[in-house]
Amino acid sequence: MDFPKRVIIKSHTITIIPRYNETDQAGVVHHSVYPVWFELGRTELLRVNGLAYKKLEEAGVYFVVAEFHVKFRQPTKYDEELQLVTECSSVTASKIKHSYTLSRRGDGVVVAEGTSVLACINGEGKVRRIPDFMYSEAEKTIV
Repeated sequence: MDFPKRVIIKSHTITIIPRYNETDQAGVVHHSVYPVWFELGRTELLRVNGLAYKKLEEAGVYFVVAEFHVKFRQPTKYDEELQLVTECSSVTASKIKHSYTLSRRGDGVVVAEGTSVLACINGEGKVRRIPDFMYSEAEKTIV
């Protein structure tokens, strides 16, 4: 597989605009949508590092959510422009932790924050070591 030498971008921001089907009758975004948006943030963070889940899976590297936390601070509404910052907070031998900050673009108010821990597994569902290229140089020296 053709992977980058090293993952170097630790944080990435994307724009989210809630769609009508993601809201309740009051036009407020349903709580079940936030994990989907956070996954989108992780996917795009991988992409800006030259990676794609599909390529990782073809190489036998899979990630499953082991933990997920979200703190809702303010309601978000239909068609309200949001900024999602996804940061890779740490990489250990078999886990990656991400943090998320979702804010309204207009006034910068944080509407939700969260974290996730992904476990690295192989095709048989057994824990495996995260590939070396996924560590930053600093992480590589402490792992």
